Amino acid sequence: MDTQGLRARADELMAQFERMRSGVGDLQQRLKAVNATVTSEDGFVSVTVGPRGQVVKVEFDPRIYRRPNSKELSATVTETIRKATEKAMTEVEELMRPFVPDSQFQAYMGHDLDGIFRQLDSELPREDDR
Repeated sequence: MDTQGLRARADELMAQFERMRSGVGDLQQRLKAVNATVTSEDGFVSVTVGPRGQVVKVEFDPRIYRRPNSKELSATVTETIRKATEKAMTEVEELMRPFVPDSQFQAYMGHDLDGIFRQLDSELPREDDR
């Protein structure tokens, strides 16, 4: 990478750092406030999850006791939790997107450390480029 390329990359990193620094307090508060509630298709189960997909609340409609099928209830609860978690993670992604470069965003969101390190390695100058 030439001097001009390094300078452009440094400017890009500084701009990213400034965006992160200026918005991190607000971002933390907004991330903590993420809650996603989903109701099952049959309307008998409602699940609320927080920003990390943790279950905050599970509610059952009293009509559910008219159909005592534990396997069906288990499947409904599991699917409703999955959908609520997916909804919460989508909201977290939307909040985080301005703070993570597009080239690394999916790796960060998927906790893909190999992908993150490959991206970082590809941006570092090689020994023979120095």
